[in-house]
Amino acid sequence: MSDGADRQDRAARARELGAAQDRRRRRESEQAQALVDRFVEDAVRAGLPTEELTARPWSGGGRYRTGLVGWYLRRDRSVGISREGGYHVLVVAPRRWGRWRTLRLDPVPPPLVVGEGARDGESVALENLLRIRLES
Repeated sequence: MSDGADRQDRAARARELGAAQDRRRRRESEQAQALVDRFVEDAVRAGLPTEELTARPWSGGGRYRTGLVGWYLRRDRSVGISREGGYHVLVVAPRRWGRWRTLRLDPVPPPLVVGEGARDGESVALENLLRIRLES
């Protein structure tokens, strides 16, 4: 096989692998979103109090208002669920005037494991995190 054909073959395999990973991530996010939706229903039914979710910059230095109302999932307030069922990462890039303006945060696809790839002890299954939050 020539160098050019070998390179094309490797590129095609890489594209296939990337597509398979994207499909797996979408499937996992759909499963995680179902867990989040059930959490919101259970939290509302149980009367779990909501609060305004705030974000913090990576660099520290205060909190940013988001206009979102919901529940924090982690003690460090780095992840939240909005009352509408959106999953929000609440650690953001520093923003000019961030402490004086409301920061718009779009929901992101939820993972099945929160903090996956982080240091030991920092990752936890979303299902467990939601259950613990409902019990608190």
